[in-house]
Amino acid sequence: MYTLMRAIPRRQLLLEQIPVLATSFVIAELFYKFGSFALECIAFLATWLVLDALVHHAREAFGQSDRQ
Repeated sequence: MYTLMRAIPRRQLLLEQIPVLATSFVIAELFYKFGSFALECIAFLATWLVLDALVHHAREAFGQSDRQ
């Protein structure tokens, strides 16, 4: 997590990662009820990965660059 925060520019972190992180958290909170913290944490991280990949590919498809 620390590496993520340091590797990504603050503007990109706030505009791209925080909304995807928050959306993933809400999805996990509402739908993931596995009865195991570890399974729910893995599902949350997988959701974050998939949503971030979708946002990344959508930005590429619409011609918006990730790097500024």
